[in-house]
Amino acid sequence: MIENAYMVIEDDVIFEYGEMSKIENSKLKIQNKLDVPGQFVLPAWCDSHTHLVFATSREEEFVDKIKGMSYADIGAKGGGILNSAKKLNNASEDTLFNLAWKRLEEISKSGTGAVEIKSGYGLTVEGELKMLRVIKKLKERSSLFIKSTFLGAHAYPLEYKEDHEKYIDILINEMLPAIAKEKLADYIDVFCENGFFSPEETETICKAGLRYGLKPKLHVNQLNSIGGIEMGLKLNALSLDHLETLNDDEISKIKNSTTIATLLPTAAFFLRMSYPPARKLIDAECAVALASDFNPGSSPSGNMNLVVSMACIQLKMLPEEVINAATINGAYAMEMENEVGTITIGKKANLIFTKPIPSLAYLPYAFGTNCIDKVMIKGEMIS
Repeated sequence: MIENAYMVIEDDVIFEYGEMSKIENSKLKIQNKLDVPGQFVLPAWCDSHTHLVFATSREEEFVDKIKGMSYADIGAKGGGILNSAKKLNNASEDTLFNLAWKRLEEISKSGTGAVEIKSGYGLTVEGELKMLRVIKKLKERSSLFIKSTFLGAHAYPLEYKEDHEKYIDILINEMLPAIAKEKLADYIDVFCENGFFSPEETETICKAGLRYGLKPKLHVNQLNSIGGIEMGLKLNALSLDHLETLNDDEISKIKNSTTIATLLPTAAFFLRMSYPPARKLIDAECAVALASDFNPGSSPSGNMNLVVSMACIQLKMLPEEVINAATINGAYAMEMENEVGTITIGKKANLIFTKPIPSLAYLPYAFGTNCIDKVMIKGEMIS
């Protein structure tokens, strides 16, 4: 941390920074100057796990859960992922784009400058391609850094609930070739969990994705430990996400890998689940990232400031640790570490300007207060 600092930005890139006392006189003649006394300037958040393309919210299920209905009960009456899939398949591509665009605007105003977006609410060839085309269009039109992930293996459609092989065949032989032809995805994901996709099915799907150059980023150990960690490491997954049910043996295996452990505290909060063991992961020297899991069913918020606060409060991470996890480690989990995630000469000027606050710790401490004054994406202030 540099107190009383200066930063020079040229076009959309960080050109120079340092202590104000050491700035050259010529630098003081820069035309567009911004003084921010008492404010902190941080790298913009890098949210490496979201599902922000969806058709409608699911607050009716939220009320059902309050009344005591289980996830299985909600699923049995057509809720959950299949509910989102039904609504998405009935929505037009333009409608989905417009809804997602508003969500992108919302998260950018709260400080997010880079984001990963998954498919997974189509569960049909047409639906998955529609989602990924929306994400591609968002990439082309938004100033945010965006990566796309194919998550056709999010759940089994009802018609294939008893015929897993047939749906996996559709994923591998129909969806993946079409996705590759249009260059619609950067990564592949599978929900490896009891009642969803087994570790063996995960391996089959991911190996097919790897043949098209799609590295795995996997949902594992959210509800149960069923071998997803071991399979993810075998596949050299870029990140293993959720990890609410992680055990000590699995932590030691992650430690000895280059895979990033991505934690999603707002999902655990919303589902009233145990939080992932962040302190054990950090103490074991694992690389930990934080992400929002923005989705309509289990984390209907993309506000990374809340994620950062919750990681301090519930995961017992220090303020410096959560900022690291929500910036540079999130960037690594999207292979954007050379472009964003830190204040570094040559990187893009994706920055958060806080309001005047007494200390860095105040940012996660004041969890109900909007401490952000301005957000800069690629050198431009967003409104």
